[in-house]
Amino acid sequence: MVARQLIDLFRSHVEGNDERFRTTMLQVAANEARKGHVNVAQEIQKLATRGPQIVRHSTSQQGSNSVPFGRPDGEMSDLLEMVEPLVGLKNMVLPAPLRSRLERVVREQKHFSRLREHGLMPRRRLLLLGPPGCGKTMTAHAVAHDLGLPLFVVRLDALFTKFLGETASKLRLVFNAIEQQRAVFLFDEFDSLVLSRGGQHDVAEMRRVLNSFLVFLDQLRGHSLVIAASNHPEALDAALFRRFDDVLTYHAPSQDELAEVLRGRLCGQAGAEKLDWPQILKTADGLSFAECARAADDAMKERLIEELPCLTTDVVVAAIKERSASSPNIQVKRVLRKSPNAKKTVRSGKTG
Repeated sequence: MVARQLIDLFRSHVEGNDERFRTTMLQVAANEARKGHVNVAQEIQKLATRGPQIVRHSTSQQGSNSVPFGRPDGEMSDLLEMVEPLVGLKNMVLPAPLRSRLERVVREQKHFSRLREHGLMPRRRLLLLGPPGCGKTMTAHAVAHDLGLPLFVVRLDALFTKFLGETASKLRLVFNAIEQQRAVFLFDEFDSLVLSRGGQHDVAEMRRVLNSFLVFLDQLRGHSLVIAASNHPEALDAALFRRFDDVLTYHAPSQDELAEVLRGRLCGQAGAEKLDWPQILKTADGLSFAECARAADDAMKERLIEELPCLTTDVVVAAIKERSASSPNIQVKRVLRKSPNAKKTVRSGKTG
């Protein structure tokens, strides 16, 4: 087995086949892990995730605009941030239908070559929609983790410049990188591509950027997975939805899902089995997944700082209430409950 993998490594290096080289590295890491060589396996996996710098002897596959990189450098370092995915789909609390669709994406990606041999393509362009803190960004981390691929977050703030046409040029650089290295690329807060940045003077430029994005997405080649996430689906151009292979909608967590997040986070804490869960869940109603996780962490930190012998319901409830006080979703709900005209005011953006 080892000899065969060594031959595969040498052959892929000579042929300049980056994807095959990286896949074989991950296979070697898996074998070492099965033998109990955990440190060796982790080191190989880290090298594979970073993306080995393989020298290509043929320049026909790369144009003058090629962007060879493991970690982005130069101008690309301003446009792409490489992050290490630490969680998988199994670590996420998700509704069964949504989990099933994401697992299908992972399965299709893992069988990329087999599908392509039969004239089929796996899902490569995903659009994630839903309120903040419901798991969209974590999904990108989880999919990258389960595929054993690096995750690159596209820095949209660095894309936008005051010079006409420069934004589209930077966007082209990003898509060049997407086509040249197999990875997961996340366009977070994607709605900023279509929202005006400062009034009517920006509308024409934003329209050009959007059109450029649609063209690049339509012409996407390579084996990368592109994920766009938006908190404001109503702000997205209708033309965008047709360009994605799958549109996944996320919702605020149910009581059962909140309980799963909090129990999973507080599991192992002394006193966790004696907590008053009905009271805790009632207090947590309206919080997002992310806010609940942070509240649980706050409770554990409070216990350590105050040197409490065990976790108590009062400590957990206090941490949740503190998070609720700063939760934008809960604040909006409170405003809407107080005034029958508040809903209209919030929607119109009027104050005072």
